[in-house]
Amino acid sequence: MQEPLVLLPGLLCDARVFGPQLTALSRDMAVTVAPITRGERVEEIASELLDVLPRKSAIAGLGLGGVVAMEILRRAPERVTRIALMDTSALSETPQSSADLEPLLTKARAGRLREVVAGLVHPNTLAPGPDRAEVMALIEDMADHLGPEILFRQMRARQRRRDYQPTLRRCKVPALVLCGAHVGMAPIKHHTFLAGLIPYGKLEVIEGAGQFPVLEQPEATNAALKAWMKQPLVLQTQVAPEV
Repeated sequence: MQEPLVLLPGLLCDARVFGPQLTALSRDMAVTVAPITRGERVEEIASELLDVLPRKSAIAGLGLGGVVAMEILRRAPERVTRIALMDTSALSETPQSSADLEPLLTKARAGRLREVVAGLVHPNTLAPGPDRAEVMALIEDMADHLGPEILFRQMRARQRRRDYQPTLRRCKVPALVLCGAHVGMAPIKHHTFLAGLIPYGKLEVIEGAGQFPVLEQPEATNAALKAWMKQPLVLQTQVAPEV
């Protein structure tokens, strides 16, 4: 029987970011969207989720959700049957990038959410096309729905995230690394590097998509996720969790 799939939204996002995936994938498997809204550290968010997630599941995370997925893999590898990392990073923030987040944290606390969205999602990080305005409007609406406190906690968690390269090198399950082609060469090279860290990692670059391939090119994203879910399990025995 196919294991359940858990989808973890990214920063600014609620379950609606995975609307196309819920529609397409739930026909063939149990699909759940788990919120990443509690805790100011990735470790706290992962701990909350481990209390409620299935005993074993496939986990796919977008952005900050991908970081939480890596933390779950680090902490409880025996519970992860496969992992998908979409538009995310395994690296910790640099001192400069961490400092750059401080003005956005201040704006989040003040409730200036549209300015927060503008600081995190630049128009040129979404692929050009007729759906760009609709995708941007949904992102803004999701941010409004989450509200200032949750966005503040999520950005703080991102700011404090650890380096997950050692975790990925130890990964022994089917792994998908996915990003949009429109994000530019530097992010694509980073995702290529990310996939190369994982012994059984596969890279998918989605044409016609930028920072949100799940919304911008849902059919291509769904096809990549379906193929990943059909991959045979690599090893049944996982390595011990990191301490």
